[in-house]
Amino acid sequence: MRSVTSTDHKVEDNKSDDYSLDRVPRSKRNMGWLSITNITFGIATAIFYFQMGSVMALQFGAINAIISAVYAIIVAGILGTFIAYLSAKSGMNVNLLSRGGGFGYIGASLTSFIYATNFIMYCALEGMILVTAVHAFIPTIPEWVLIIFFGSIVIPLNWFGIKQLDKLQKWSLPLFFIFLIAAIFMATRTPSLYEGNFWSYMPEGVQVGGTALLLCIGMQHGIMGLTPLLASDYARFLKPKDMKIGIFAIGFIPQIFCFGVMGGLGIWFGVRLGEPNPGVYIVLLLGVWGVLFTLLTQVRINVTNIYSGSLSLASFFENIFKFTPGRRFWVVVTGVSAIILMLGGIVNHLQAVMTFQGVFLLTWAAILVTDAVVVKRILKIGPGYYESRQLNLHKWNPVGVGSLIISSGLGTIAALGFLGTFLQSTAAFFAAILASILTVVIAFATKGKYYIKRENKEIDRRDHIA
Repeated sequence: MRSVTSTDHKVEDNKSDDYSLDRVPRSKRNMGWLSITNITFGIATAIFYFQMGSVMALQFGAINAIISAVYAIIVAGILGTFIAYLSAKSGMNVNLLSRGGGFGYIGASLTSFIYATNFIMYCALEGMILVTAVHAFIPTIPEWVLIIFFGSIVIPLNWFGIKQLDKLQKWSLPLFFIFLIAAIFMATRTPSLYEGNFWSYMPEGVQVGGTALLLCIGMQHGIMGLTPLLASDYARFLKPKDMKIGIFAIGFIPQIFCFGVMGGLGIWFGVRLGEPNPGVYIVLLLGVWGVLFTLLTQVRINVTNIYSGSLSLASFFENIFKFTPGRRFWVVVTGVSAIILMLGGIVNHLQAVMTFQGVFLLTWAAILVTDAVVVKRILKIGPGYYESRQLNLHKWNPVGVGSLIISSGLGTIAALGFLGTFLQSTAAFFAAILASILTVVIAFATKGKYYIKRENKEIDRRDHIA
C-alpha cells in the first residue's frame, strides 16, 4: 500500500479547501463572471455601508459624504480591477500573489496574518450590527447570548467553500432586494426629521469641503482598501474566456454598489431618520422583518469575511509553522475569534482600528498593483509570472517588505496627527502613493534579484502577467 505523504495531504486539501495553499489550476477556473460578481455582492450588500453613510452625513454633512463616496468608488474600483486581473490571470489570491509579487514567502506571511485580522475584525463589526438589531427588538435576550449564537451560525455556512458561497448568495440576493425596497418604501412613509432635500443637510458649523470632507475621506479609507483585495479570493476561479468583462465586473461593480448605492442610501436614511445606526432604524422601519433583513445581510457579508479570513490564516500558518490542518479548521478559528472580539467590545475601538487597517490595506494594494504594472510589465524587473512555491522563493524581498513597513509606518504616524491635519485625514492615500514610489525605487536598486531563487519551468505561459 502506498504511504500518504504531505504532498498528498496538500492535494487533498486543495480539492476540498478551494486551493488555499496554491494557485488554482486552469482546468478548475470554471466559474462565470456573473457567479463570481454575485459572490462579491455579499460584501457590497453589507449594512455596514449604511452605517458609514449615515455617520458621515450626520457628522460632516451629506454633500461631503457623497463626494467621499465618489472618491471611494473611483480609487477602490481601479485597484479592484487591477487586482482582479492579476488574480484571474495567475489563479492566485493576494496572499499567494504577495509571495512572488515583492514580499518573499515569509514577508507575504506577515501580510496574510494582518489581512486575516481584518476579516476577523469586520466579521465582529458586522455581527454586532445584527446583535444590536435583534436586541433592540427583543431586549430580554442578553447580548452575549446573541453574540455567541449569531457568531456561530456562519461557521457551517462556510464549510464547503466557494460553491456553497455561490449558492447562498444566489438565493439570498433577491430576498435582499425585496427587503431593501420595503425599507425604502417605509422610510418614505415616515416623516423626515430634516425638512430640506437630504443632500443639503449640513450640521451647524460644518461647511462643504475642507476638514469635514477630509474626515469623510479618512473614514472611507478604513474600508476601501479591503474590498479590492477581497476580489482576488474569487477572481482566481474566473473562466479564462470571461477575463475581459469579468475583471471589470468583479473589480468595479461591487465598489459602485457598496459605496454608491448602499452608502448613498445610508446618507438618505441617516438624514431622514436622524439615526446613524442601521441596526436601530431598520428595525424601527420594518419591525420583525427588519430583524430578518439585518440577519440576511450580515450572514451574506460574514460568510465572505470568514472565507477570506480562513484562506489568509491557512497561508500564514503553512508558511511559518508548516501547519496545514485544512481551511475548515481555520473557518472555525476565524469564527470563534470574531465572537471573542464581539464579547470584548470591538465597536468601542472602531476608529483607531479602522485607521490602521485602512493605511495598511491601501498600502498593500498599491504595492501589488505597482509591482505588476510598473516593475514587472514596464521595467521588466523580476519574472513575468507569480511564483508561490517556497523552494523557488527567497524568505524576504525588500521590494514589498521595505515599501510596506516604511509607508504604513509613516502613514500611521500621519493618521495619529503628527504630520499635520491634512495628512491625518489622507494618511492612507499618502501611504499608498509613498509605497508605489518606494516599490519602484527598491526594485530598481535591487535589480529584482530577490523575487525568485530559481526559475519554475512548469509555469503555464498563459499564467504570465508580463
